[in-house]
Amino acid sequence: MSEDALKKPTSRWHVHRWVYYWTLHWAYTPYGIPALICISFAESSFFPLPPDILLIPLVIAAPTKWWRIALYCTLASVFGGLAGYGIGVFAWETVGRWIVENVAHVQLVLVEGRNDIALPSYIRETLGAGLGGEHLFQVYDKWNAWVVYIFGLTPLPYKLITITAGVAKVNLFVFTLTSIAARATRFFIVAWMLKKWGRQATHFINRYFNILCIAFVILLIGGFAIINLVM
Repeated sequence: MSEDALKKPTSRWHVHRWVYYWTLHWAYTPYGIPALICISFAESSFFPLPPDILLIPLVIAAPTKWWRIALYCTLASVFGGLAGYGIGVFAWETVGRWIVENVAHVQLVLVEGRNDIALPSYIRETLGAGLGGEHLFQVYDKWNAWVVYIFGLTPLPYKLITITAGVAKVNLFVFTLTSIAARATRFFIVAWMLKKWGRQATHFINRYFNILCIAFVILLIGGFAIINLVM
């Protein structure tokens, strides 16, 4: 293995670690809420780290304001998602692909004559055939705007969903509604857990929250399958 190949992952980790601590430090300044709004907006289109990093210490420091902090985070994330959607519609080839490959660190693969994104194995194995395919745009073909809600709750980078929703030409109004639902579900649950259990909830959120979200998605898809069978 070449020396460059050995250095690349280390270098990338140092950059992400620096961004992580830079994001976290805003929680201990008077600008925590404005920083949360900016980072929530940016994360939905190009910023590499989720706003939960800042949301958690802010709610722990001011638990009575949990719903307000979650609301700021949700609204900023939705507006950022609209920016990501715009990148997908108007700048996929010039900007969108670069963000997907270099910020979200997801490689595009050629599937049925179009560039697509292979879904992580934990999503394929967990959600199974109900997805409609093993690649993201195949899932868009079946679920359309529901992809925004379903994958908006998973550990997938949200910028990946917003940008590709623009490429897939998801209806903008429906995209906005599902984006609000997905972001509100995630941030309000996290903030409520922190308000109720404080620092004790932090470990649980960091370790199990994404698993719980995926379980919720499985129940959601199962509910749709039952409705289809009944009707």
